[in-house]
Parts: sequence; C-alpha cells; structure tokens
Amino acid sequence: MNDRHERGALEPKVFEAEIVTDEEPGSGPRSALAKWWGAPGTAHVRAVAAYRFRKLPRDLLRLAWFVLRGHGRWMAKAWTWATYGDLRADARAARVAGDSEARRQAQELIRADSKARWGRLAIVLHRCAVLAAIVAPVGLLLWCVDSWMAREDMWPWLAQLLNLIGTGWEVAKTAASALLLVGPVVWIVAAAWEGRDKEPGASWLSRPDRDDADSWIDERMVSKALGHLGIAPLNSFFKNGGELLYSIPARRDGNGTFVQVRLPLGTTADMVADRRDKLAANLGRAKLETWPTEGDEAGVLDLWVADKGALAGGAGEWPLQHGGQLDVFDGVPFGLTQRGVVVNAPLIEANWLIGGRPGQGKSAALRTLLLGAALDPTAELWIFVMGESPDFDPFDPRATRYRMGMDDAVAEAAVAALEDLSTEMERRGKVLGEQPGRPPKVSRKLADKAGLGLHPLVCAIDECHELFQHPKFGKRAAELAVRVIKRGRKYGIVLLLATQSPTKDSIPREVTRNVSCGVAFSVADQIANDGLLGAGKYRAGIRATDLRMKTDRGTCVAVGVTDAAFELIRTFYVPFEDEVDMVTPVIHRALAIVREHGREITARPAIEAVPVDHLADVATVMRSERRVPTRVVLARLAEHNPAEYEGWTFSDLKATLAQHGFGPRKSGGVQVIRAEDVGEALSRRGGSE
Repeated sequence: MNDRHERGALEPKVFEAEIVTDEEPGSGPRSALAKWWGAPGTAHVRAVAAYRFRKLPRDLLRLAWFVLRGHGRWMAKAWTWATYGDLRADARAARVAGDSEARRQAQELIRADSKARWGRLAIVLHRCAVLAAIVAPVGLLLWCVDSWMAREDMWPWLAQLLNLIGTGWEVAKTAASALLLVGPVVWIVAAAWEGRDKEPGASWLSRPDRDDADSWIDERMVSKALGHLGIAPLNSFFKNGGELLYSIPARRDGNGTFVQVRLPLGTTADMVADRRDKLAANLGRAKLETWPTEGDEAGVLDLWVADKGALAGGAGEWPLQHGGQLDVFDGVPFGLTQRGVVVNAPLIEANWLIGGRPGQGKSAALRTLLLGAALDPTAELWIFVMGESPDFDPFDPRATRYRMGMDDAVAEAAVAALEDLSTEMERRGKVLGEQPGRPPKVSRKLADKAGLGLHPLVCAIDECHELFQHPKFGKRAAELAVRVIKRGRKYGIVLLLATQSPTKDSIPREVTRNVSCGVAFSVADQIANDGLLGAGKYRAGIRATDLRMKTDRGTCVAVGVTDAAFELIRTFYVPFEDEVDMVTPVIHRALAIVREHGREITARPAIEAVPVDHLADVATVMRSERRVPTRVVLARLAEHNPAEYEGWTFSDLKATLAQHGFGPRKSGGVQVIRAEDVGEALSRRGGSE
C-alpha cells in the first residue's frame, strides 16, 4: 500500500520562466534616455557636452569676467546718463573744432534736458504724494475696521473686500520671497549678458562634431575677419560698437560653411570681394577656399568658406566611364561643385561658352559634354575643331559632321553648319506649329516621335575665336551663332563654344550676353573673366582670375549651370593622352547603343538654301531711280539682305553685273548703275528662259 502510494504520488516540477511586466525590457525612462543619448543624431550634442565639461573651469572664469564687465558697463552708462556725457562730448568736440554755434546748441540742449529730467521727477513725486494721500487714509480706515469688528458682523461686501486684500497681500509676500531667490540669478545673468563679447557667435560654447576642428567657421570669426579688411565704413562701424546682422547664420553647406551678412551703411559686397585675399588670410584659408559674392542686394554679402583642403584633388572618375547611357534632357554629369555635389550639366534649352588659358581643361570639359550627348542614341553631333588638334578625333564615327583644321575650308564648313542650323530652326518651328496643342518647345516625347526630325542636335566648335576672327567668314559666323543661341534652345538645338582667347575682340559681346552657361577656367584678367561669365561678374566677386595655372587645372568657375549665382566646379576628366585613351571605349559603347535602337550614323549633307537672285536684288534697290552710285547700291544691298551682301565690295558687284553683260558706268565723275542696263539684262534673261 505504501509502495503504491509512493508510486502514485505527484512529483513537483520545476519550470524555467521569467516575470513579465507591462513594460518591455529596455523601455523604461532610463533606457529611453540612454537610447536617445546614444543615437547618431545626438553626436553633436555629445561632442559639445564633452568639450564643455573639459573646459568648465575656463568657462566659469570667463562668465565671471562677463559679470564684472557687465557691472562696469552699467556703471559707465549710468554715469554718462547722470552727467550728460554724450552731450558734453558733443560740446567738447564743437569747442575743439572752433564751432561756437554747435557748442552753444549742445550747451542749450544740456540745460533743456536737465530741466526736463527734473521736471519729470517732480511730476512723479507729486503723483506719488497724491496717491499716498488718498490710499493711506483708506488703508488706515480698513485696518481699524478689521481690527475692531469681526468679519461675520461686517457687511458682506466689506468682508469680501478685506478677504481679497488679504489674499493679494499673501500673493505679494510669496512673490517677494521668490524674487529674493530668483532676483540675484536674473541679475547675474543680465550682468553676464551685458558684459558678453559684442561680436556675434558663441564659438566658446560649441565645438564641431568632426575631427577637423580647424575647419570650424562661425559668425564671430567672420566678424573679426571683416573687421580687419581695412574698409573705412566697416572700421568705423566696429569702432562704434556695431554688431553685424547675419540674415543667415553660419551653417554647414556641403564641404564648407555658408553665411549671409547684412553689411553696414557705406559698405558693399564688392568692397569685400576686392579684398578677398586678405579675407582668406584672416579666416585661415587659401584664396580658392574663400568666396565672397554679392547677394540679392549690393549691401548683402554671401560668403562661402571651404573646409581646409576640401577642394584639393580632382572630381574622380566620370560616372558614365564604364557603363550606362544618358538622356540629354536630364543633363550630363559634368563635375563636383565646391559643396561636393555632382553637377548634371543642362544641354537642352542651354548653350555653352567654355574658355580659359591653354592647358587648363577647356577641351576636356567640352569633350565630357559631347561624350554625354554621344550616349544618348537620339542625339546628333556636329563637331568643328578650328585647329590642328586630335582632341576630338574619336568622335568622328559618332558625329554626322566632323571637321578639323586651320584652313579656310574648315571655317567655311563651320559657317555652312551655322547656316544649316538657322534653316533647321525655321523647319522645326513649322513642325512644332503643326503639332496638337502647338507645344512651345521640343520635349523628350516629341524628340522620340518618328518622322518629325526633332531629335537633339548638338553642335560644338572648339577654338571658336579662330572662326569669329576669320577675315572672310568671321562676321557672318558671329551673326549666325547669336541667332542660333537666341532661338535654337526651343527647338532642341544646342551650341557649345570653346575658346582659349576670351577677349572682347575674339568673342562677340552678344554671344557672351545670350549664352545660358558660362564656364571659365583659369583666366588672366577681368576682361577674359567677364567675357566668359558675363558683364559685372568680376565686380560681384565671381572670379576665375583666382584659379592658379596647373595647380587648379580642371577646376572652373561656372554660371548658369545650376540655380546658384555661381559654382566652383572640379570637372570630371576622361583621359585622352598619348598612352591612355578612355574616350574611344565610350564612343564604341555609344555606337552600340545607337545600333541597339535601330538608328544609323550617316553624314548629313548640307541643307540647300534658296539661291539668291543678285540681278533682281539690284533692280529692287534701284528704287526706280535712273542712276544710282555704286556705293549707294552696295549699302542698299547690305540693308536688303545682310546675310548675303554684308561683305560685298565694288569688285564683287562689278563681277556679278558682268555675268549679265553690263557693268557700272561713270557719270559726273562717279561710278553709277543705270536703270536701263538693269532692265535690259532682266529682259534678256527673261527671253532666254
């Protein structure tokens, strides 16, 4: 029986478990605080807290000095107020200057102010006496009533009044007690605030959360740097205790710091930009790392300061070097801005003027843009190199027009291309007008639509100054280039110009005024700078003259490439040298992409223009006159059709008329064209037809 009982007895079991509460592990207040403190977003807070803890003794001494200096400033202000120090200073200055009238006015102002001050004091004392005369008897009466009578025996309104007065008195005593505790703290804080450094910024209370502490820039440092530029209005402003207004405080901006300052009266951003080298030295930066420019107004300074060494080195490998294709409507990877952001250079609806001294990256930048366009299977490339340079030879199989050389034939071909672009603009304008909704410009959808011929057309002219300065074709080339730049952007036509001679004589002013994107590598002077970037850019502080030969090779100053006023761009470099050719593989890939899309690269013939009828034009400009001097005929022809007759001479006119069996005759000592000769020539030609 006992055995059965022992066999049937329940044995206790042990369960492994833990007590579960409503709170999950790690969800308490301490855990939440620990998570917040360790979060990546609080790295700056942790860095500042650690730095301030290490500097706590120094900070306490600094704050104590601020309190002492604040009391000193209060005493100085009180003494000045009590003794009319500012007015007496005016009187002394007038006496030193020998201006008796100004001295007399200052002394009268002191007497008038003293009289007014004592008058105000008398009024205050009088009002206090009147108030005491009214309040004191009433208060004494209420105190007596409250002392002699119980509140239950009083009229209800009187009891309520006394209760209200008692409550107010208790509140006043409590407030006074709190004020005795808080008042000294407020007093010390106010004294420290009064005694603080009068320059903006609080770098002594903060520290960057990065290892490169030398790159730290704040408002205090900027104010000190501006105060030591030697600009008279700024010097006077700081001497009189002025504080600069920072409309945008110092903030991280890419690989540097940006700040916007409202300059004091008499100071402009141009004045600061003219002392850029001194400003850079004051901030502990290289000149290339400091960019003061004009903001929205002449008195607003936009200042961007790069971190130390951030602009050293190139932009790295071109993103499309080893793979991928491109849509020119989205732009071409061109380089890195000073902030370290990749620039997608716009091509559609843009025209480019690229320039700089020889060997600084001008042709390489143009080549990068063309490589991007080549990777768009819908884009057509025309390339003209006005010199003996193989920089663009790999593009020959991808371009429908490619000419290179220094002879007149290349210049003539380039002018013919510009003529064809002008004619193509007219055709595309008509095609756009026939589309549903009459779209104002070529879009990606229209460019892909078969049969319209609205695909992107990119024409590049390297060393364009040789074309614009050509004795025979230069003037016409300039006129056509300006026409294409002004109107071609709507029709998917892009003109890219590159030059190493950006002067007012080599680059037409209208070209500089109308191009969307100006790119300047290292240039020699202000004329070249504004010839590429636009008038007034040098004065506004946008200066490629500060780029150093060889050292800053591949770095350019660009306007119009982004929405910013300017960009300092380290351009991508696709090597094309004696032993390294990374351009040709990209062209081979571009040709493969074109074939994949079922397209072919075929040389485009020149667009035939309607021939000009010279004899009919001469008859038109005769204006029914019997005899017209040849010089007048030439002038009228140039006015009638500038594109055809602008460069005509007497010899050209004589040769043309000789083809029709007559020529100029002398009348009254002057060579003239006779109306009857022109009429007979027209009759003979009409009869032969």
